[in-house]
Amino acid sequence: MTTFNLLLIAFIQGVTEFLPVSSSGHLILLPSLTGLDDQGLVIDVAAHLGTLVAVILYFWPDVRLAFFGTLRLLRGKVDTKGAFLALCLLIATVPVIIAGLILKVTGLADAMRGIAVIGWAMVIFGVVLYLADQKGETVKTAERWTMKDAAIMGLWQAVALIPGTSRSGITITAARMLGYARPDAARLSMLMSIPTIIASGALLSLDVIGTATAADLRNIAVVAVMSCIAAFAALAIMMRLLRSVSYTPYVIYRIALGLVLLFIAYT
Repeated sequence: MTTFNLLLIAFIQGVTEFLPVSSSGHLILLPSLTGLDDQGLVIDVAAHLGTLVAVILYFWPDVRLAFFGTLRLLRGKVDTKGAFLALCLLIATVPVIIAGLILKVTGLADAMRGIAVIGWAMVIFGVVLYLADQKGETVKTAERWTMKDAAIMGLWQAVALIPGTSRSGITITAARMLGYARPDAARLSMLMSIPTIIASGALLSLDVIGTATAADLRNIAVVAVMSCIAAFAALAIMMRLLRSVSYTPYVIYRIALGLVLLFIAYT
């Protein structure tokens, strides 16, 4: 795979990972629509690594709080703000891990990697995001996250295993339905992405351990660095825009792309 292809994949993954437009859907579509070779699991793992580093760096105060809270949680104590945050993140992550394992074992994950599925998911969940964003209240902040809300958002996150749904999009949708303000909904969604990306990356790594070559290591470095830079920039721009605009621009993009994909799929 050429350096240009690697940079293109990394850029797409980085920009779309945290925007509510579905990174997995874009990566599945890339070889289908451009004729490029499928990037493979090694590159997927590298891209996940890059975006993981980006979200950790951007939300470092929250990540640091959750990290030390996890140490308290491992000792069976939920007596600090960090421990409670870590517990909520754990609750929110369990559903997607269970659903992901089921899809992998049954082979349904590969069966859903089609243009029609991505197109329908883009349109349907784009409309759902729009309705949730327009009708949702803005009475809650991220600091008021509860275990119940974490469980609900976790169940919604499992739906993102359908290509084209968007993990960030569906969790933001759930948060807006629960009454979280736009920036806070995005913040919770991004924090939820950290254990989810770690779990997903670990699962993918099981399939590539021992098979990576020297060339693969070079490709991993290129993709990881580029996806990290792109993801950090996309995060910064989105979080700034959410102070004054809604999620409607992302919804318009989702629906437009979804309709194009459905046209291609059925013609």
